[in-house]
Amino acid sequence: MSSQRLPKTLIVIPCFNEEASIAAVIAEINQLKKAGHPNIDALVVNDCSTDNTIDVIRSLNCLFLDLPVNLGIGGAMQAGYKYAYRNGYDIAVQLDGDGQHPAHEIPALLEPLIADTADVVIGSRFITREGFQSSTARRIGITYFRWLNQFLIGQTIYDSTSGFRAFNRRTLAVVNDYYPDEYPEPEAIVQFGLHRLRMKEISVRMRERQGGVSSINSTKAIYYMMKVTLGIIFVYTRLRGKYTTS
Repeated sequence: MSSQRLPKTLIVIPCFNEEASIAAVIAEINQLKKAGHPNIDALVVNDCSTDNTIDVIRSLNCLFLDLPVNLGIGGAMQAGYKYAYRNGYDIAVQLDGDGQHPAHEIPALLEPLIADTADVVIGSRFITREGFQSSTARRIGITYFRWLNQFLIGQTIYDSTSGFRAFNRRTLAVVNDYYPDEYPEPEAIVQFGLHRLRMKEISVRMRERQGGVSSINSTKAIYYMMKVTLGIIFVYTRLRGKYTTS
């Protein structure tokens, strides 16, 4: 992909207590810029980290937002999406701050948006099943959400909890207006389906987190599935009339 074809792209990195990994994440993105993609900018959204994350971020070659209150992953991502939308970016990419998502996979994520064959592109671990596959408990939950999505919106998304995804300008307009705040990745799948956005999954190789601790473990998996199910149903109920009649 040549830099001439690459639209103005913002990489949004939500960050909470990622002091151990965020510098390496930004270094990978900046290396991608040097490798022929100068239209990419990195924006770190610090969601009131309680460690030294903000001090590390200030030392890096990137844009950043330092939120005054903790908004959670959904609020942090919407802050980044609003920044992208209001500053004229053509594409926004979500990339986690824990090092799971290799920056060199970003151009592949952008290809369907540039070709106008998708509005939302999701990096999936489960198409070719290469790279880190997540824990057994999380895989069970992801399979369950795949079936729930099929039931509600008639679309199959194999990796609905993936935090590695890219939006075009049409999708940015949607998430600038509203974005789920509790469990945004699986809940947004329903939002996008109701809004008739074209979703596409591509295979990516992810890594294990390079620092920090996941908020979800096997003892919390059932509780997580129940809460996400309620969140998905809430989003579906709230948005069904608005989006299906628009």
